[in-house]
Amino acid sequence: MIEAIIFILAYLIGSIPSGLIVGKVGYGIDIREHGSGNLGGTNTFRTLGIKAGLIVTIADILKGTLAAALPIFFGQEDLSLLLPGVFAVLGHTYPIFAKFKGGKAVATSAGVLLCYEPLLFLTLVIFFFIVLYLSKYVSLSSMLAGVSGIIYSIVIKDIWLIIVVSLLTLFVIYRHRSNIKRIINKTEPKIKWL
Repeated sequence: MIEAIIFILAYLIGSIPSGLIVGKVGYGIDIREHGSGNLGGTNTFRTLGIKAGLIVTIADILKGTLAAALPIFFGQEDLSLLLPGVFAVLGHTYPIFAKFKGGKAVATSAGVLLCYEPLLFLTLVIFFFIVLYLSKYVSLSSMLAGVSGIIYSIVIKDIWLIIVVSLLTLFVIYRHRSNIKRIINKTEPKIKWL
């Protein structure tokens, strides 16, 4: 019963539409009607600027971290922190508070890993920015960071981490399938600030 409550809470936390809230409260804009129409940090950066983009990205990361920490708050130490984290990622991607149309799961997935394996989180952030500096593609950097996470998980031989990071990475790649097509066609927008 407690585990079910944890999973439901994790999904609801993940469902909090940071991009929608920041856009409407701070700028009077429904971010879903601009740019890619996505509720994530990347579209917020492009549509509303650096300040709003940082707020949304940090909020989306913390959603994953908070959800993953729920077993600790409820005294369920036997429950892997990764499991509620997965529910938070599903909530972020298919949020009940935003008609089930959310972000692409990158920041919230990272937040889950921040709670479970902080060194992996730091490694992914560094790898993300290296790829971003070289390619200028946020989407490509996100997907390759996920792949590096799988390699990291295999190296430290954490079976739960291998399974969950692999699933999250596949999910992130699936959510970026339109970006992959644009990268191949050389029509994917590149960042200009790095």
